[in-house]
Amino acid sequence: MTRPWTPGTVDDDLTTLAATPRLVVALDFDGTASPLVADPMAARALPEVATQVERLAALPDTVVAYVSGRSMHDLRVITEHTDDSAIALAGSHGAQYWFPGEGDADAPGEATEEGAREELWAAAKPIIERFEGAEFEPKTFGMGVHTRRADRETEERVFAEIDALVAERFPHWRRRAGHRVLEFSSRTEGKDAAMSALRERFDATGILFAGDDVTDEDAMRVLQPGDLGVRVGPGESVATLRVDTPQEIAALLEALADERTSARQ
Repeated sequence: MTRPWTPGTVDDDLTTLAATPRLVVALDFDGTASPLVADPMAARALPEVATQVERLAALPDTVVAYVSGRSMHDLRVITEHTDDSAIALAGSHGAQYWFPGEGDADAPGEATEEGAREELWAAAKPIIERFEGAEFEPKTFGMGVHTRRADRETEERVFAEIDALVAERFPHWRRRAGHRVLEFSSRTEGKDAAMSALRERFDATGILFAGDDVTDEDAMRVLQPGDLGVRVGPGESVATLRVDTPQEIAALLEALADERTSARQ
């Protein structure tokens, strides 16, 4: 049962997580660390979120990671990520990784069939360009269609045509639908894979994962006892806690950092 968390309140599950020996704080980006914006590449973490991310990443035995459906290149742009960053990244829903002190790390899985991605792009772009407000997003393992600038009727029409195209020519590709976005990937990984990879990589004894969209529920469902899932905004969820906005995520991260600092003194 998902319950609301109000800034300034004490939550027993958050307090317990704060005391775990090795903590991973994993955050979706769009709609979680950043508000949803019309131009996907204009997304940036709220300053108050960025402050708490830096604060947590500086604590002993604590790792912060952004876990996103964005390709690694785009994820590094929107997170303003540098080569000396202490923040780990999982891009393409867990098919790409970047680790502090190491850089890019290969994820297991089959590569995209040669030329298939470009074939899909070539077929999809003319469809997308016919619809006002629809935008094409190239991805490392596929593509996305964004409709944040379009009305709902346009969204339904462009999504229907793209669905028909992919069903006919790439029926085995993984389909994901989210907030005003439809995407397809030749890779099958979901954010559940990212949770497993981060847990193993950092030998985590506890994970906090926060996300706002349908694809984030993949990660929520594989959290273990001692972990904590946080849903941002409305929607059905298996998360333990719910907050309303990215601003409240900042407050929750601040509370976690405060309690973890106190627990380790």
